[in-house]
Amino acid sequence: MTVTGGPTADVPVDIPRLPAQEAAERELSKPMYHEHEPNLLQRGLDRFLDWVGGLFDSAAGHAPGGVVGLIAVVLVALAVAAALWWRLGTPHRSPAAISDSLFDDSPHTAAEHRTAATRHATAGQWNQAVQERIRAIVRALEERTLLDPRPGRTADEAAAEAGRSLPAHAEALRAAARSFDDVTYGARTADEAAYRRIEQLDGALERTKPVLATATGGGFTEAPR
Repeated sequence: MTVTGGPTADVPVDIPRLPAQEAAERELSKPMYHEHEPNLLQRGLDRFLDWVGGLFDSAAGHAPGGVVGLIAVVLVALAVAAALWWRLGTPHRSPAAISDSLFDDSPHTAAEHRTAATRHATAGQWNQAVQERIRAIVRALEERTLLDPRPGRTADEAAAEAGRSLPAHAEALRAAARSFDDVTYGARTADEAAYRRIEQLDGALERTKPVLATATGGGFTEAPR
């Protein structure tokens, strides 16, 4: 402090701070009085919310009916989206895109596949019956070493490979493979007649074995087992 006038003019005078003043300053400097001040994250969030609010206010100003009209438009959009989701369902890949393998990860014998096919046929479940009977055919050919067991083999591949060693049944094997693809990937429905044709093919293949032809003939010939 500076006192003017008189012989002591312009001489600074220090006035001691009162103990109460010092105590108040110490008290106010404690963190508890600053804990509610917004930090950087809070300030950023506040600015973002202000920006969103500004967009909402701007849209409401141009929407018919103001804020009420904007809310109505949003609700209608949500209702349309929900209806489309319910109608179309969750997007998913078709079974053919996921795997075309003839067999699943649980290996079964030809006899087990035939038993399953018969069970499905008795219940009138022709799609499943067709699938299991074709699996029985391919597994039986593997068990007879006419086909090499190979994970991931498709019905078409099995039919093509088996047709080379059993040429008299090549066309029937290709038709059976198409039936498997139709009911498995083509969303088609089999009937009893389709199943019975494959069942008869299974029996015919069981009664036939390939025999190497003579050197002059080449290829395979088939003879009853």
